[in-house]
Amino acid sequence: MAAELPVKEPEFVTTVPPGRPRPAITLVVVLLAFLTVPMSISGAAVALPGISEDLHTAGAPLQWVMNAYNLTFASFTLVSGSAADLVGRRRAFVVGGGVFAVGSLAASAAPNIVLLDIARALSGIGAAGVFAGGGAILATTFDGAARTRAFAALGSAAGLGLAAGPTLSGWLVSGVGWRATFGLHAAILAVALAGAGYVAESRAEHRPRLDVSGAVIFVAGLGTLVLGSVQGPEWGWGSPGVLALLVAGVGLLAVFVVLQARSATPLLDLTLVKNRRFLALCMVPVVSTFGFVTLLTYLPTYLVGASGFSPQRAGTVLLLMTAPVLLAPPLAGGLVNRGVSARVVITISLVMFAGGNAWLTVIASSSSVAVIAGPLLLTGLGAGLSFGVGDGAAMSLVDSHQAGMATGFLNTMRIGSEAIVIAVYGAVLVSLISARVGSQALAARVAAGDLTGDDSGTLADGFTHALHVALGATAAVCALGAVVIAAALAPPRRCVAATSPPPKDPQLPTTVA
Repeated sequence: MAAELPVKEPEFVTTVPPGRPRPAITLVVVLLAFLTVPMSISGAAVALPGISEDLHTAGAPLQWVMNAYNLTFASFTLVSGSAADLVGRRRAFVVGGGVFAVGSLAASAAPNIVLLDIARALSGIGAAGVFAGGGAILATTFDGAARTRAFAALGSAAGLGLAAGPTLSGWLVSGVGWRATFGLHAAILAVALAGAGYVAESRAEHRPRLDVSGAVIFVAGLGTLVLGSVQGPEWGWGSPGVLALLVAGVGLLAVFVVLQARSATPLLDLTLVKNRRFLALCMVPVVSTFGFVTLLTYLPTYLVGASGFSPQRAGTVLLLMTAPVLLAPPLAGGLVNRGVSARVVITISLVMFAGGNAWLTVIASSSSVAVIAGPLLLTGLGAGLSFGVGDGAAMSLVDSHQAGMATGFLNTMRIGSEAIVIAVYGAVLVSLISARVGSQALAARVAAGDLTGDDSGTLADGFTHALHVALGATAAVCALGAVVIAAALAPPRRCVAATSPPPKDPQLPTTVA
């Protein structure tokens, strides 16, 4: 195989409002919008009990307040990124932010659960535009060490939104009502969009028409696959409906890949995905989903149900895992800018996921906070090291004219994996609990945190056993991911032997396979 060669970065069209400060305001605008997207996920989860009581709903319709957002977010991110390269990254960002704000306002005023679910789906489409457009804006506004710092700040913003969402939503639900939660999201987006005029517009120099057929097939394929994964625990993984959705989703995505390989103007340029180092960096958020997001989702349920913590105390304990996500990204960015390889930082973060999940198997229903503090801090630190640095390293491997497409694909991997892995993780917990308690229905109730009854101790033991098995399996996945991703990020041996030592650039070099 020939040595990988540096890519000559093509020109792209940029327009800037004359006489106005740009990079600093651009960063603030993007960070503020990015803050809102994860906040809308974690904050909405806290609002569900209030929504249930006010709108007299429960079960699947209530869960779709979360599922509708995640489904459209995952499905439209790649399309939004590719469209951003064609119509303009700022335009895609502003349109996405506007749709997000409108969806949030509609959610705050929804008179019934059906309209609320539709509004949340609309917000998810807008979130896709914010993530894809915002990431592309930073990738084309900054480079080198400045880009590393910008994406590290982006990781901190995402972590802050994830951590602050439950707290702010809890205050608002208690003091004003659940509708204020979605109103807050709309207000933050409005403030962010007010500064969009200071953001430079950029787009690819050559702008073919958007591959509409590819976009439709991709949205349908990924949406169907995610829908099947979300409904699996409720309908049963072996039910005809779930199997049909999963098979149809995989089939549509396979058709999408074939069509993209033949298209002159693809929605996803497959040469981008064939770059093993870029693909490896896109797998980092997938491993993060296993090692971090699953705990963020299911550990509070265990603490409340099996350990008897109040929801407020469980949320406070979770700060041990979320607080490092706010603090570690700037630290990781500083290390990279001082010459530490991004590959080393990312590998260490994934090893921390493996170690944190394995260590957390000490947890029991009677465990004190001191017993689980260590593994939670280790896991949170791992998440903080990879958030931002991984994205910045991935974007350093991409031509500027594909910045939106690359950001869209990266975040599709992130959000799509979250929707699928969380559903599968929950189903595994239910199955493991069921093997101990002898009832699928009872196991589902236990996994949801309801351990009331005369045998609460037995139920807690079953939940603990299931969590231990899931944690062990997750640790193994993260360890394997660390090895595979570290190997894929290694520079080609022939390239290293045949060329002079590379310059001291903190970013991974731009290459093509």
